[in-house]
Amino acid sequence: MSRLFRHTALPLSSLLLLAGCLDVPHPFSNPGKGASKLAANAPPSRLDVPTPTDSLLPDASAQIWAKDVASELLQQTIPAIAQPTRPGDWWLKMRAELRGDQVVPIYTIMTPKNQIRATQEGQAVPAAQWSAGDAPFFTLVAQDAAPRISSVLTGIQADDMEKDPHSLKHRAARVYFTGVTGAPGDGNISLARAFTASFRDSEDTIQNSKENADFTVSSTVKLTPGPTGTLGHPQQHIEIVWRVVDKESKEAGAATQLHDIDAHSLDNYWGDIAVAAAQEAAEAVKQIIGRYSGRDNAPLAAPGAKQPQPTQATNSTNGTANPAQPNQPVAPTLP
Repeated sequence: MSRLFRHTALPLSSLLLLAGCLDVPHPFSNPGKGASKLAANAPPSRLDVPTPTDSLLPDASAQIWAKDVASELLQQTIPAIAQPTRPGDWWLKMRAELRGDQVVPIYTIMTPKNQIRATQEGQAVPAAQWSAGDAPFFTLVAQDAAPRISSVLTGIQADDMEKDPHSLKHRAARVYFTGVTGAPGDGNISLARAFTASFRDSEDTIQNSKENADFTVSSTVKLTPGPTGTLGHPQQHIEIVWRVVDKESKEAGAATQLHDIDAHSLDNYWGDIAVAAAQEAAEAVKQIIGRYSGRDNAPLAAPGAKQPQPTQATNSTNGTANPAQPNQPVAPTLP
């Protein structure tokens, strides 16, 4: 039995929609580079990345370093811009420190009030290689830096949420469900009832109005002519989209269930198909809300404690250690 679950905004793993029956839901295991955002606080529009003045580099190379770091942070869905600091912006202070024959890049998250919020070190590189670095070299340095900075920002967000008694770390998410449209037969009613029943738990609650809702969920069903079945029976292609938006109507994520079914097999009663489809959709929506809100993220380590490091690979050229392109973690927006 094949399983396919497409989505937008948040990359999630696949799940199964079958004609006549559905497997039990399972949690998503591959979030990818999805955006993890605070549900209660709108993030600032950008993270400034000014050209570092304490980089052990000529100005031209320092500019390349800043631009490459900003570019890689954008790949982590962090709104970074290589520009001088502007009032009201968080910004990234970069510098380099010589330790013996190695240079260590150091990245400090600065608040709009120019207060140090957190510091993270990059991978050390040979001093000679640092001073002679070209554009490809600083691309590698930036690729090493971006997930480390992203991890720190995630921790800062989680720390702020931990301290906020009204954040989703301390209460259930309030969800307004607008219902299901476009389904044949009793699908609109059956899917809506089953989703509402499957969704309620200690982390999330369904409410009957949009007022004060943290998220709004809507679902649409679309049927189109499908391929002829193996026995010559006509089929239809069904697409069920579950869309999640935050309180400001910004896209938090959308998940789509897809399958080919016997033509008109759902024209009357959905029965167990509605129940199983809604159970899987509920798991998907919970995952979207958890990732988007950041409620499951671990707070930043205490000052002086070693920050968690993203998984790293190792590159080497002529026997020297170079910054390696790490695996991509879930990326936050700014605190």
